[in-house]
Amino acid sequence: MEIKPFKAFRFNPDVVADVGSCIAPPYDVISPAQQEQLYQKSEYNIVRIIKGKTSPSDNNGNNQYTRAAGYLKTWIETGVLKQDSDDTIYGYVQDFHLASRAFQRFSFIALAKLEEFGKTVRPHEQVMREPMLDRLNLKRATAGKFGLPFMLYEDSRNIADKIIENAATQQPLIDFVDEQNVRHRLFAITTPEDIDAIAKMMLDKSCIIADGHHRYTTGLTYSKENPNPAAKYQMLAFVNTRHEGLIVLATHRVVTNLETFNFQKLIQDLLAGFRITEYHFDSPQTRTDARKKMLAQMKTEHDRNKNAFGIYAGNSAFYVAVLKNKQAMDSVTPEKSPPWRSLDVSVLHKLVLEGLLGIGEKKLAEGANVEYVKDTSDAIDDLIAKVDRGQKQAAFFMNPPKIEQIQTVADHGERMPQKSTYFYPKIFTGLTINKL
Repeated sequence: MEIKPFKAFRFNPDVVADVGSCIAPPYDVISPAQQEQLYQKSEYNIVRIIKGKTSPSDNNGNNQYTRAAGYLKTWIETGVLKQDSDDTIYGYVQDFHLASRAFQRFSFIALAKLEEFGKTVRPHEQVMREPMLDRLNLKRATAGKFGLPFMLYEDSRNIADKIIENAATQQPLIDFVDEQNVRHRLFAITTPEDIDAIAKMMLDKSCIIADGHHRYTTGLTYSKENPNPAAKYQMLAFVNTRHEGLIVLATHRVVTNLETFNFQKLIQDLLAGFRITEYHFDSPQTRTDARKKMLAQMKTEHDRNKNAFGIYAGNSAFYVAVLKNKQAMDSVTPEKSPPWRSLDVSVLHKLVLEGLLGIGEKKLAEGANVEYVKDTSDAIDDLIAKVDRGQKQAAFFMNPPKIEQIQTVADHGERMPQKSTYFYPKIFTGLTINKL
């Protein structure tokens, strides 16, 4: 892949004071409540551009996209955003904790020549039309690139990681801690030798899109309709799959709005193809124990390369379903490769959601019956509470896919079901901005 340094626009601390208050999570994980919080956090928060508020009075001449373009123009003119003077590759270091263990993830931010999906760039998840149109409208209005598609590459020599580690001994350009207690630091890599070493290392690399499929696909579309040569390049963040800080978490599923949902019937139907283990509870303490046993069995089955997921529907029990025979997927999805058929999410989507509950690909795309919940610290407890309150009908708890599974499916030119992966932590938006 061809990459090169660039002169990013960045928030100017002399004007905004606290640069960290101007940065935001990716647009697609910002809830309405968080959108409001980010608006209040700073008058210069990047949310105004990447996910601006809408109004019933919006029209073709005044809407979230035209307002985004106005913010960008004004912020550049008034010095809120200031362009770096040197061509730079940006080292991005994120420090975080999971299960009381400390992690550190390195990535680098550079411009990359856009490639059609194939050998050099491989997607791993499905994309949906509405988010793509949204990102394209923003790009057309602003001629700017804000969010960072998250790319995976493999380098056993750790060339870029060593350069980032050295750069991290210097004064950071940005240093802040987000609401999830993740520390974000940005470092400038400007020496010709380091830039050349990273660029040469990447020349023969192929990449998998870990996160940001809609943003990358939008970049391809925009590059074809914009004659500016700069439109052929996309601002991307790259992470080495060999880096120990590369963490994938699960994305759980919750079922809602099914008219004829009967949980006992679902359990009976599952018995034909799955081994079902029930963890009954009758008190707050035994409930906690049952939940732990469910999650522990899920992990054990996952480590044994078995297809397993947890289930809860509020009937005083947690369940673990383990697929008895992997060949059960062969007749259901004969057009798919064995690696795709072996994914837990593929098994759940095809044999359970579609096969037993009637939620096929069209209904999944519409989003009326299945919601996706990223495995944050409180996610499982929140899902259980929603089922208990009758807000949701059933929760399906998932194991995270392995990096090797993601790579193998991508190598076969296939895409995993939507929301199959949750790379933690998220790559934040507003650290660097690329303006055509």
